Amino acid sequence: MTTASAVRHLVVVLGDQLNRDASAWDGFDPARDRVWMCEAAGEATHVPSSQQRIAVFLSAMRHFAAALRADGVPLDYVSGHEGDLADALAGALATHAPQRVVLTEPGEWRVRQALEQVAAVAAVPIDVREDRHFLCSRAEFARHARGRRQLRMEFFYREMRQRHRVLMDGDAPAGGQWNYDADNRESFGRQGPGLVPPPLRFEPDAITREVLDLVRTRYAAHPGRLASFGWPVTRAQALAALQDFVDHRLPDFGRWQDAMWDGEPWLYHSLVSSALNLKLLDPREVVAAVEAAWRAGRVPLEAAEGYIRQVLGWREYVRGVYWLRMPGYLGLNGLDAHEPLPAFYWSGRTAMRCLADAIGQTLEHGYAHHIQRLMVTGLYALLLGVEPREVHAWYLAVYVDAVEWVELPNTLGMSQHADAGPWPVPAVRAGRDGGDDTATGPMASKPYVATGQYIARMSNHCRGCRFDPAQRTGERACPYTTLYWDFLARHEAQLAANPRMALQVKNLRRIDADELRAIRERAAALRRGEVALDA
Repeated sequence: MTTASAVRHLVVVLGDQLNRDASAWDGFDPARDRVWMCEAAGEATHVPSSQQRIAVFLSAMRHFAAALRADGVPLDYVSGHEGDLADALAGALATHAPQRVVLTEPGEWRVRQALEQVAAVAAVPIDVREDRHFLCSRAEFARHARGRRQLRMEFFYREMRQRHRVLMDGDAPAGGQWNYDADNRESFGRQGPGLVPPPLRFEPDAITREVLDLVRTRYAAHPGRLASFGWPVTRAQALAALQDFVDHRLPDFGRWQDAMWDGEPWLYHSLVSSALNLKLLDPREVVAAVEAAWRAGRVPLEAAEGYIRQVLGWREYVRGVYWLRMPGYLGLNGLDAHEPLPAFYWSGRTAMRCLADAIGQTLEHGYAHHIQRLMVTGLYALLLGVEPREVHAWYLAVYVDAVEWVELPNTLGMSQHADAGPWPVPAVRAGRDGGDDTATGPMASKPYVATGQYIARMSNHCRGCRFDPAQRTGERACPYTTLYWDFLARHEAQLAANPRMALQVKNLRRIDADELRAIRERAAALRRGEVALDA
């Protein structure tokens, strides 16, 4: 039994910090220090987390804890705590009375604030250390942002390529271009994707089976299903999943990364974002594996660059934005959107085939790829005018890779354009938050809006759907198309000032008054629930 006087450092390991090379482990002495981990129900219920998401976290945590025990690491592992994480930590501090609490900085502002408050109340010093998992620290991102009137991921990405010598030939980008996005937007066409190499999935072992039983019982009312569970939950599985992607799907990833197809949830995507966000994988090894495959002539440059841009560029960028602008970022609503999230987001029961497919696979697997999130589920919520915090809560709840630092900027900023207009200036706490009071600008330089014809071009969802993406009024009008023109009309003044929206606003102004009135009336009926959308 560990006595109160025996514990020097209580090292807190959170559920998304499952890496032994994390800063919290620096100087760890098993003779004097102790690790603390906790399964707190509050982390599963502050948003109604899906069963797949809960299972990924709990299984990965339990596997990590088992490895610690096997290595003889002193560990307190709290399972089944009914309260929140802060309450559980307060109990641990009372039990052990450590000289100091040590942890790697959490990935969520809410969690950091709560744990710091608990330590303060207990009068225990807390040492929150930098998260070295990332290739850009919060302080480095703040320096990048300082003095810029607007932030743009593309400029940040180029800096990261140069700093880390990734896909570089001397001082020039490999192939002479920084960005091959224009080569990575193909659809499958009418013939479909053909035979896609299936991803490596992992049969649940005894630990995972125990977790699945627990989730089915304790979280039975939560959204989603567990029958298909096969996510990597150990370091070895994560490495195997990465290698499987590089060997079998990366060569075609770039070409078809934006394409969609009924009943094909995986296509050519990597499926390692949850392992990355749990820290079972290091982004450096992911980037290195992809670049090595290109340099060996195994994959085209556009595929390697497109994937590396997501990891080295976008993933690091959104984390920087999150910490630069929290906590005020969570409350932004630049388009003044206040509609409730449609109920079918929790069931998938809708006659709109694109939404039924994307939401259905989300509930089945806890997964949808980036275009399904941005241009299907996200687009519909944006056009409808859903309250951004409701959209954020849904994305945080349903996806296995959702941690707030990455999910919130992608949802609120990229998808919902809720950060439109000047950003609020946060109070800067020198040496801690790395904030800066001069950087302004939204996550995306324009709202990502389109009619249903975008979905028709990138998928087969519109075939056989009772709605026609080419029609904007009438009973068969695609709700996306109707709501798109209504969105432009509702925000015309704001959008007209954006050079990237000039053509779309010009097209809006070509619509005659009678048709525009009919569009607005049908859009209003959609918001009132007067248009039958049930499957």
